[in-house]
Amino acid sequence: MIKEGDRVLLIDPRGKRYLITARNEEFHTDLGILRLGELLEKDYGESILSHKGKEFRILKPDVNDIIAKMKRGPQIVHPKDAGIIIAYAGISPGNTVIEAGVGSGALTIFLANIVGPSGRVISYEVREDFAKIARKNIELAGFSDRVTIKLKNIYDGIDEESADHIILDLPQPENVLPHVVEVLRPGGYFVAYTPCMNQVHRFFQAFQEYREEFYKPRVVEVLVREHEVKKECMRPKTTMLAHTGYITFIRKL
Repeated sequence: MIKEGDRVLLIDPRGKRYLITARNEEFHTDLGILRLGELLEKDYGESILSHKGKEFRILKPDVNDIIAKMKRGPQIVHPKDAGIIIAYAGISPGNTVIEAGVGSGALTIFLANIVGPSGRVISYEVREDFAKIARKNIELAGFSDRVTIKLKNIYDGIDEESADHIILDLPQPENVLPHVVEVLRPGGYFVAYTPCMNQVHRFFQAFQEYREEFYKPRVVEVLVREHEVKKECMRPKTTMLAHTGYITFIRKL
């Protein structure tokens, strides 16, 4: 049952989504006024009607709904990239993950969802305005209990003594390699997300000094192309989510 203060996703007849908080107040839309108090004691999958008689279906929001509606600052790590980072690094419940370049907190939210209440995500960010946005988004997702944001440049060092994985969304990930060698647990992954090919090349040049510490590197790029499915025709859409960044994985031996 939905209780007061719960996050709720409402979907109107057109498919438009609204992320709201269940409480005894009115919510105005172009399809009519909703009395959100009617949500209380209902269950997900049910519906409520606006004063114009329009039906809004009730769902429990997931992390993708949160990220779609959260406040944006800098460019986020897209779900296509976050998904492969989590899958290829084998990030699991209970892990401790250090990340840097938190931005708006999208990747942080994906990581916090995976590590669960027994895990930890420690995020380094140098810009206070970005950290402020990320904290609000992480609170919106309900993960403040497992995320710590530090206002510190990770190039200067890592405070933690150990971590299961370290993930960077920074222009010079090679600057963190000396710290990663000391902190990353054997079997853990160091992941660098960089938008430009010359950044990957520079990272690989610096990596040569540490080759004996890591398993062979892996670099991937994720492209997503949706398809239109109609009765008379199925075809690729004319637009696609193509290059966003190169993702480099190295595993500590």
